[in-house]
Amino acid sequence: MFDKFRELQGREVNPRPEPEPGLSTIVASQAPIVDDNDTAMQRRRRIAALRDETHHRLLETLNLSALSKVSRDEVLVEIGVVLDELLPGQAVTLSREERDTLVTDLYNEVMGLGPLEALLADDSIADILINGPDNIFVEQGGLLELINVHFQSEAHLRRILQKIVNMIGRRLDESNPYVDARLPDGSRLNAVISPIALDGTLVSIRKFRRDKLSLNDLVNYNAMSPQMAEYLRAVVACRLNIVISGGTGSGKTTLLNAISAYIGKRERIITIEDVAELQLQQIHVGRMEARPANFEGRGAVTQRDCIRNALRMRPDRIIVGETRGDEVLDMLQAMNTGHDGSMTTIHANSARDACSRIENLIAMSGVEIPLAASRRQIASAINIVIQVNRLQGRQPQSHLDLRSDRKRR
Repeated sequence: MFDKFRELQGREVNPRPEPEPGLSTIVASQAPIVDDNDTAMQRRRRIAALRDETHHRLLETLNLSALSKVSRDEVLVEIGVVLDELLPGQAVTLSREERDTLVTDLYNEVMGLGPLEALLADDSIADILINGPDNIFVEQGGLLELINVHFQSEAHLRRILQKIVNMIGRRLDESNPYVDARLPDGSRLNAVISPIALDGTLVSIRKFRRDKLSLNDLVNYNAMSPQMAEYLRAVVACRLNIVISGGTGSGKTTLLNAISAYIGKRERIITIEDVAELQLQQIHVGRMEARPANFEGRGAVTQRDCIRNALRMRPDRIIVGETRGDEVLDMLQAMNTGHDGSMTTIHANSARDACSRIENLIAMSGVEIPLAASRRQIASAINIVIQVNRLQGRQPQSHLDLRSDRKRR
């Protein structure tokens, strides 16, 4: 196994060193060992120093691009070898459990996203909210909780963020202190650094849900009644244009994914998103994602550009993940020009507020349209507004308010 590392890294892998006489570097006990006259804080500092030194040695000696070609277990063994080489020179002893935990942490640092790896792997976590290196909150079961996970320092947090933005070709520095990104698993990330973030880097991660909730699941969660679910099935099958309205985290995208299951299998669907989140269950789906400008401020592709292009792609339905800007004009025109059954979501506190927000987005688009004309276009394009409200409590619940477009102002 180590021969593979020699070939990939171009260096000689030293065999596991023998411990010095009288010095036990690893003990089999599962309980942590505290040395004489050693406080818990001093011990944590020494382990942190050992972690940092091992991490630096790994970055110096391992060929990270080549490590992607070998298995996780082989990388863990190699990290353990480097750790054991450094351990005899440190004034700290480790239990077997502590050593294994440290090796796993180092693997996540070298190959992954550090402390974020375990949180991203936990399917019970819906959101990860980071307020500086020491305050990490997660949402589980509908409630936010502070957890006992932290970054070593602000620099450590920034280093992990830089790894993320480098993977996706984005920029995060003082001249561009915020970024929206999509992680490899589909999770959505927003990060803000100084000088905008005053008390430490702010990170918000909306986890990508791997299991798709159906309308039956939402009924079982008491998020809607069976009659509501049956009504929504009919609305989608009858190709009515739908706007799903609600606050942040209320379940707009979840509901859109669920009702999309009732789109006909023979229909061509084009989806347009700022950050890809939709999980449509049909075969004939064309997905497009907006693109920000590059480092030179060029090359941006907006959602409006994508919608205009989608109209030339012979779509039966156009689904916009979230309407938040001047793309609202093209979305309404698509709904009014033969693309029945199109759908989108919007942030609003009620169905009436959703219509008002669409009016405001039209007004802010720079196109001078009389208010009466805007309202006529909205009433003609949108058939159903579904209001999703987030309820407090452990169980993931939402309340759906169905309003007909015939009751507009």
